[in-house]
Amino acid sequence: MLHQGTDVVPVEFLAVREPSHPHRDLQVKALANCLAQSQALMLGKPASQARGERVPTAAPGIDAGQLARHRTFPGNRPSTTLVLESLTPRSLGALVAMYEHRVFTAGTVWGINSFDQWGVELGKALCSELLPRWTSGDTSGLDPSTASLLRRLRS
Repeated sequence: MLHQGTDVVPVEFLAVREPSHPHRDLQVKALANCLAQSQALMLGKPASQARGERVPTAAPGIDAGQLARHRTFPGNRPSTTLVLESLTPRSLGALVAMYEHRVFTAGTVWGINSFDQWGVELGKALCSELLPRWTSGDTSGLDPSTASLLRRLRS
């Protein structure tokens, strides 16, 4: 969806430079993948390049043109990469604060109160109705998705 979908969805990558675990090799792989996915969204892959590739995992009889269509990506997909030096309570708090400021600023620009929306109010009202069901386990009258999730979370 992100690489080939019809809707362009901006992506944010969060990378942590210093691992909080002893597996440095895994951290390097995760960071390299973060950069590679960002690069892939930006550059994409033209059909001419995809047609010229031999794909070892593809079925031998698959049409090269059909395979190239699946392996072609438009690129020019927006992304932002945020790099934290290390994951600490302070850096996580700064990240949350940054997102809160972003939401406030966007709401101000769009003329809405981002922290007092009717959808949130609806969620709070529905929560009040669900809380008693948590204890009783009664799922009657609920939509199938919510009923199934409630049963799963209670088990």
